[in-house]
Amino acid sequence: MAKHSKSIPQRGLRVADQIQKDLSELIAFELKDPRVGMVTISEVKLTPDYAHAKVYFTLLKDSPEEVKQTVEGLSKAAGFLRGQLGKRLHIHTLPQLHFVHDTSTRRGLEMSALIDQANATRAADFVDDAADKTTDAE
Repeated sequence: MAKHSKSIPQRGLRVADQIQKDLSELIAFELKDPRVGMVTISEVKLTPDYAHAKVYFTLLKDSPEEVKQTVEGLSKAAGFLRGQLGKRLHIHTLPQLHFVHDTSTRRGLEMSALIDQANATRAADFVDDAADKTTDAE
């Protein structure tokens, strides 16, 4: 289950999670747009009145051109996806879908690389300090 803010009621969380699950299946198996490749729906955020849903997605290829094409493809297919969701979900208001590229995975990898680099530098400094102490002791 995705993490959501505490201001959304429990039913809203369940609806958002169901939309995420259904959209993942629809995009993978029923969407035929060549601009949309390997897409993973990472989170769905609903407005309290269910009128709008921000759908966050990630891609295997994270290049700006791939992201642009995928956003265009998903935005163009939003009406189709919304119609298919309407057949699967039985809620009074079916939300408008707004697709947003989720950059948290890429940022996490960048942060991890920075931490690894800092740890490697710190380890090298520690080895240098230990070598200096043994040289001074002799």
